Amino acid sequence: MSKILIIEDEEKIARFVELELKHEGYETAKAFDGRKGLDEALKEDYDLILLDVMLPGLNGLEVLRRLRQEKQTPVIMLTARDAVMDKVSGLDAGADDYITKPFAIEELLARIRVAFKKRGSTAASSSASKKLEINGVALDEDRHEVSVNGEFVELTNREFELLHTLMLNKNIVLSREKLMNMVCGYDYVGETNIIDVYVRYLRTKIDDRFNVKLITTVRGVGYVIKE
Repeated sequence: MSKILIIEDEEKIARFVELELKHEGYETAKAFDGRKGLDEALKEDYDLILLDVMLPGLNGLEVLRRLRQEKQTPVIMLTARDAVMDKVSGLDAGADDYITKPFAIEELLARIRVAFKKRGSTAASSSASKKLEINGVALDEDRHEVSVNGEFVELTNREFELLHTLMLNKNIVLSREKLMNMVCGYDYVGETNIIDVYVRYLRTKIDDRFNVKLITTVRGVGYVIKE
């Protein structure tokens, strides 16, 4: 039975989610502030954490940052914010997914199933890691490192995943919706301009810094890396 930790300061929401999860066969625990939630997440081994952003004690992003220093437990952020940069911050901090309040319980349950499936697929494919290189840009899956002409480039997890996806699918134009699905691991339901934000970050760190043309925009379609 999978164990899910709910870190949510609104007790009515936490209780509602808990009842629905138990009905689906999950084992649950709750915490109503950031510090207690972090302590519980580090103390016990949970299969997934539902983490609110706006929490007393420690906010959700800080809880996530500290958690990621020790554990890679899948995390779905629960947030009332709908600004793109807030979601980007959560993904960069190590969240596996996010869902904006108010949400339908069916959507949350679907996100949970996808998070479990994604982590299982990642573990199963880890032995197939390899190195990729296109136009002087080298990506090492095992080391989780990127370099350009031998010079190391520091990327966030999401930037790395987007670059990895584009390099694996070189010469194939991928739509923003497809990239959202492939990089974030769930079916597209929201703002594809998050992909535009990460492409801009990659261009700043690679294209502009090293004077290369790596990621090409195909107007009205999406993005591609051409070899």
